[in-house]
Amino acid sequence: MNTRTILGTTVSAAILLGLAPAMASAETKLKWAHVYEASEPYHTCAVAANDLLMEATEGRYGIEVFPASSLGKEVDINEGLGFGTVDIIYTGQLFAGLSYGPIAIGGAPFMFRDWDHWDKFRNSDLFGELAQGYTDATGHHITAMTYYGARHVTSNKPIQSPADMEGLKIRVPNAPLYMMFPEATGANPAPIAFAEVYLALQQGTVDAQENPLPTIQAKKFYEVQSDINLTGHITDALLTIVGGPAWDSMDEADQQALSDVTKETAVCATDAILKAESELADWFRGEGVNVNEVDRGPFIEAVKTMHNGEMASWDQETYDRLQSIE
Repeated sequence: MNTRTILGTTVSAAILLGLAPAMASAETKLKWAHVYEASEPYHTCAVAANDLLMEATEGRYGIEVFPASSLGKEVDINEGLGFGTVDIIYTGQLFAGLSYGPIAIGGAPFMFRDWDHWDKFRNSDLFGELAQGYTDATGHHITAMTYYGARHVTSNKPIQSPADMEGLKIRVPNAPLYMMFPEATGANPAPIAFAEVYLALQQGTVDAQENPLPTIQAKKFYEVQSDINLTGHITDALLTIVGGPAWDSMDEADQQALSDVTKETAVCATDAILKAESELADWFRGEGVNVNEVDRGPFIEAVKTMHNGEMASWDQETYDRLQSIE
């Protein structure tokens, strides 16, 4: 993306400098809720967005960010958009898919060949159409998409093939399509809220979980799991969604300002996640964790048979268009 460096630098500068001296309080503070830790770039970049939005709207709007499920679990904050209890959220595509099925396609396992395929999808006409479909169905507005990372399985044994997944009780987020990968490989999916995963692993309520490397580090899952298996089964992303009540209360210029700021925030967090992913395998090895390379081919073949099966919430045309993106 031609604007990545410029936008990333803008937001990074806001984080480092705090845009001091701080502006006066905004007339309206928008509540931005998410389930991630305050140490993660999704949060720090969103915090920096407050000053950027205040500057862009001449103080009419600012942002207050609520991390770590402090305003509710992921299902709760999605519902809160309509009630006006939250104004902006980060959410997974599969959670947004509970309201508009086709938008979930980007969060399905092995849907993308690689990061570049995903990057072209998020800038494609297809994604624009899916985002509009979500707005038509819900009244809410997807303004940006942030790279969340490649999801990998953590466990207390090596996972080298689908056979190693057989009977494994694995935590997944509480949205149906997250069950596609475990079910395709013979594991038993266990939907558990994000804030409860560490304890579930520690107590043996589940045997495994799956998340990107930066999340495994931030949530300290490596403390209670001996192995990280580089399955890379989902090239995952977070949607930034502005609730209809908040969006509709803004004039067109302020809507555009908010949209632009959330896109800058997405660049900021995406760049940080890409950097972390390039470094963390070695960091985990330094912590004594087994980081296992995996032949993804058998996993891909197991899942592909389900891509347009009963669990699919998209049609064949949408799938074919996504796969044809070069």
